Amino acid sequence: MEDFQFRPSFVQLSALSSFNGEVRLPGSKSITNRVFLIAALAKGAIRLHNLLKSDDTRYMGEALQKLGIKIEFSEDFSEAVVEGNGGPFTVPGKSEIFLGNAGTAMRSLTAALTLGAGEFYLRGEERMSERPIRDLVDALRMLGADIEYEETEGYPPVCIKANGLNGGDVEVRGNISSQYLTALLICAPYCKKPLHIHVVGELISAPYIELTLDVMKAFGVDVRHEGLTDFYVPQGIYVSPSEYSVEGDASSASYPLAAAAIAKGKVRVLGVGSKSCQGDVAFAEVLRKMGATVTIGPDWIECDGTQGELHAVDLNLNDIPDAAMTVAVLALFADGPMTIDGIASWRVKETDRISAMSAELRKVGAEVRESNDSITITPPVKLQPATIETYNDHRMAMCFSLVALGGVPIKIMDPACVNKTYPHFFEDFNRLSK
Repeated sequence: MEDFQFRPSFVQLSALSSFNGEVRLPGSKSITNRVFLIAALAKGAIRLHNLLKSDDTRYMGEALQKLGIKIEFSEDFSEAVVEGNGGPFTVPGKSEIFLGNAGTAMRSLTAALTLGAGEFYLRGEERMSERPIRDLVDALRMLGADIEYEETEGYPPVCIKANGLNGGDVEVRGNISSQYLTALLICAPYCKKPLHIHVVGELISAPYIELTLDVMKAFGVDVRHEGLTDFYVPQGIYVSPSEYSVEGDASSASYPLAAAAIAKGKVRVLGVGSKSCQGDVAFAEVLRKMGATVTIGPDWIECDGTQGELHAVDLNLNDIPDAAMTVAVLALFADGPMTIDGIASWRVKETDRISAMSAELRKVGAEVRESNDSITITPPVKLQPATIETYNDHRMAMCFSLVALGGVPIKIMDPACVNKTYPHFFEDFNRLSK
């Protein structure tokens, strides 16, 4: 798989005032990585369409290949044929797997690798060693897994000595990361007996769990659940359908849609719509609440920002924390202060996003107050040109590019961090802002 080697130190965006046109979204990172792993565990071969080519999906694909899974990619990576393992991974000796800063891959593989046989050492970039994994490891240990922390208690890297999972009853907290629950769900069919997962406390990012259940169902495993609190997963095996097409990335859709609202333009994004299984399509409703005109088709969303000003509205965005970052930049263009809450998970993402977002919003002139799970943004009377640090966080780069549409030049540092989910972001952004 191709690596992304070229990393320019910055990109300079000139003062912009228009944004119009049509863009086809890259494939969903969340779906691509879920489908990769489940197809690898499944019986049979599958052809995957509209895959996302990005850093995160590359790490997952390379990890699976190292585990013995045969994956044949098309030349442009948009398609792949995956030969399923027909069950858990068994690898003699010790395997070392590097996962960059791909949180979904780290959490889901930690769970999946306990099912088979072998010794697995999972590590990532420096930031990965600051992203908690304790709640997942505690749950897996309750099910009989042998997992040790290699450096700091509660954080990667981890060493797994695989010998299967017992099944039965297990609890996991839901208020840190939905990825813990996703990891348990994906591995559950291969436990030694049916698994009942009880979620303790509030479940954040619930639509991502619905997404996991949707992909599992496509591979023949139907999970019964009660109010997204108790999940009952039968024993069984995944069976690959002959083909699966990955939806466009709904989180990535937020940037061109928001750009149209800011620049009073009109943009249609292709690849997600009313039939989407991704929670971030709810960003369209946020735009409506703020005053933009949004139309949704089966596989497209259109934002018409020509109608007037953006209104300040207070929002709980617990269900769409990734798109919530785009809303924070939209708040710069609203007619008053806005509070976004329900975003405690920002603290444990690619960077501490509440602190990072606050610091960079202040650079462009906003007044910002933050708490553990909220941010309040008072827009500036006049936006200020700024150099934006991105903290090796793809969403920081994409969000703050939108500020240039307010008519001020913006320098984005380390723009290649967008390779994590949307490698061609700046090409699309420049084309639509002409």
